[in-house]
Amino acid sequence: MAEAQREMLRLDNISVNYGAVKAVKGVSFSVSEGEIVCLLGSNGAGKTTILKTISGLLKPTSGEVKFLGEKISNLPAHVIVKKRLVQAPEGRGIFLNLSVEENLDLGAWVVGDKKQFAVDIEMAFSLFPRLKERRNQNAGTLSGGEQQMLAIARALMSHPKLLLLDEPSLGLAPQVIEKIFEVVEDVNKKGVTILLVEQNAMQALTVAHRGLVLETGELKMSGPARQLLASDEIRKAYLGGV
Repeated sequence: MAEAQREMLRLDNISVNYGAVKAVKGVSFSVSEGEIVCLLGSNGAGKTTILKTISGLLKPTSGEVKFLGEKISNLPAHVIVKKRLVQAPEGRGIFLNLSVEENLDLGAWVVGDKKQFAVDIEMAFSLFPRLKERRNQNAGTLSGGEQQMLAIARALMSHPKLLLLDEPSLGLAPQVIEKIFEVVEDVNKKGVTILLVEQNAMQALTVAHRGLVLETGELKMSGPARQLLASDEIRKAYLGGV
């Protein structure tokens, strides 16, 4: 990552409630242009809630989210996507009754340029050759790994400046996980900043520049990924260390 990059995303004292339940409690952090930042934590820690709040699917109870210096906390999700802040959600969220190509076409609605679509779809197919082989198949007939590839490729069709990835390796075979993370690194090297939520802490910290650790809705630890990998506390909690 280049030095002195501009700040792309900032969360200032964000809290989010589900009814009476406080899911996120006063979380603050930033992501700089060019980074891969991973957000770690056990189930229920608030990771997905934070991503949904950033992308406009949830509204914070207090605090604010800024993207490239502009407050976006109260903007609807489709307006945030137009600003090139795009999420590939947990559970993939693809349209199972549409073909691979139709799903990618929907991802390109922000760009709205047929010539650019032709370029972008070839880019997607170069990242995920399996999708090219299945371009006319309904997404519902794809394997879990192929559906995850499609979810990421569809998000990339929006030309994101910041890509939010929620559990991209969940439930996938090791070989597919390796491919997904290769693409994450490749996309980042091409200029896309990434905020990654991932249960596979070892894999995430291996590709990330920095890590953030959430516990029960609060930010408990942050630092360079290599430093977190070497932390006894992190190893015991997330890496199977003793």
